[in-house]
Amino acid sequence: MRERADGGGTGRLLSIGAFARLARLSPKALRLYDELGLLPPAHVDPANGYRRYAPAQLERARLVAWLRRLGMPLARIRDVCELAAGPAAEAVSAYWAQTEADTAARRELAAFLVDHLKRKDEDEAMKDISPGTARPGRPLPPPLGIRYAALSDTGLVRESNQDTAYAGDRLLAVADGFGGAGASAGAAAVEALRGLESFDGGALRPGDLLNVLADAAGQANRSVRGVVPAGAPDHTGTTLTAMLWTGSHLALVHVGDSRAYLLRGGELFQITHDHTHVQSLVEEGRLTPEEAESHPQRALLFRALDGSDGVEPEVGLREARPGDRYLLCSDGLSAVVPSDAVREVLGAAPDPGRAVRDLVALAHDAGAPDNVSCVVADVIAEVPPAVPVDGATDVSAPM
Repeated sequence: MRERADGGGTGRLLSIGAFARLARLSPKALRLYDELGLLPPAHVDPANGYRRYAPAQLERARLVAWLRRLGMPLARIRDVCELAAGPAAEAVSAYWAQTEADTAARRELAAFLVDHLKRKDEDEAMKDISPGTARPGRPLPPPLGIRYAALSDTGLVRESNQDTAYAGDRLLAVADGFGGAGASAGAAAVEALRGLESFDGGALRPGDLLNVLADAAGQANRSVRGVVPAGAPDHTGTTLTAMLWTGSHLALVHVGDSRAYLLRGGELFQITHDHTHVQSLVEEGRLTPEEAESHPQRALLFRALDGSDGVEPEVGLREARPGDRYLLCSDGLSAVVPSDAVREVLGAAPDPGRAVRDLVALAHDAGAPDNVSCVVADVIAEVPPAVPVDGATDVSAPM
C-alpha cells in the first residue's frame, strides 16, 4: 500500500513493509542494504526513524534480489548496480563464469567419486585381468603424460629466497615460506611430499588418492614443526600448493595463498582458494576484489603449515585432458601480475620451460618485490617410445 511520507517534498512513497513485499526482500535485508549504502531509502522520518522507499527504487531492489540469488557478494552487487545495463550484463556474465570455474573442481570430484563407487564391484571382479586390458564395453583411453618445468627466483627486493619450487614425474609443488625459518619450512614441506614420487597409480585405488595427499600434507606440517627453532619469537611457516600426477588425474593439495591455475581451451581458471583474511572479507561482501588487491593486510594468512595442530588443507581432483596446462605459483607472481597477462604468457609459450622463464620475467617487469616461483606442467598424449638411437630414447622429461 502506498503512503505519503511525513515531511514536505518527499512525494508518494512506500513503507518498508510494502516495499519489501513488492521487491521480494525482507525488511531485515533492506535495513542491511541501507547500512551498506547499497539501497538507501528515499526518506527516513527524523522523528521515528521509519524508512520509506520510492516506487522507482523497485527495479534496483529486484536486481539486488536476483543477484543475491546468484550468490554474488554484496560489495560486488553494489558495483553492478552502479553500471549501465550493458556493462552490468558483462559484469554478471564475468561473475558467473568465475563461479563456474570455482566449482569445476568440486563438480569433477563428485563425478569421479560417483563413478568410482559404481565401478568398485567391477574393479574387484576385474583385478586379476592383466593391466592395460580394456574392460568390456569400455575402450582404453589414450595414455597421457606430463612435461614440466620449475623455476624459483629471489626477485628484485628480497635478499634471500624463501620459496621452494619442485617438479618431477609425479609431483609438482610450490611452497612460500615466511618468518625467520621460512626457507627451511618451505623446503621441509616439499621434501615431505617427495616420497610421493614413488607413488604407483595402478597399485592404489583412485578413491584413496585424496587421503594419501591429506596424510602427506599432515607429514609436511610435522616436518615444518621440526625446523622451527624452539622459542622462535616470530611466526614461521609456509604455504603449500602441490599436485600429484596419477596418469589420468591430477590430485591437488592446497593451504595458504600460493595458487594453482588451469589453462584449458584458451581460458585461465584459478582452481585454488586463497586462505587469507582479505579473501574472507571479499566473500562476506565487506571488500570488493579491487579493494582487496591494495589492502594492507592482503598477505595475512588464516591457514598455513606452521607446525600447529588442526591444520586442514584443501584437497581436490582434476581430470586430465590432453592440451591442459597447469600453473602453480607463489604470490610473488599472482600479487603483481594481472591474470590476463598470465593467461597470455601461458597461451603463447611453446613449452613449460619457456613459460616459467617468461612468467618470472613478467614479475620482474612489475618490480618483483617478493620471491617468485612457478611450476608449469603440460598434459600430453604420449606416443610409443622411439627406437633408441645411440642409446637415446624420446621420452617426456623436465624442461
